[in-house]
Amino acid sequence: MLIKPLISEKSLALAKEKKYTFKVDKSANKPQIKKGVEDVFEVKVLKVQTVSMPGKTYRSGRKWIIRKRANWKKAIVTIQPDKNIDLFETTGTEK
Repeated sequence: MLIKPLISEKSLALAKEKKYTFKVDKSANKPQIKKGVEDVFEVKVLKVQTVSMPGKTYRSGRKWIIRKRANWKKAIVTIQPDKNIDLFETTGTEK
């Protein structure tokens, strides 16, 4: 059900609050997402929030044909305060 982690400035800021963002399958529900994160990363999930994201339109080709990217689903997962997921950790120092 998990497709990939979403790494951005906003998601890294949320990671400090123990909230991690993932791109998930459109048909996935909250219990499935919770079980998937717990199995893959071996952490206890406290809360799952989901958002259906609309696909963006873009222009391509020689005649600038308007096309649309697929709709997708984002999940924000809150885990226990004493655990963390290493994918979202930054090793650099802050300015």
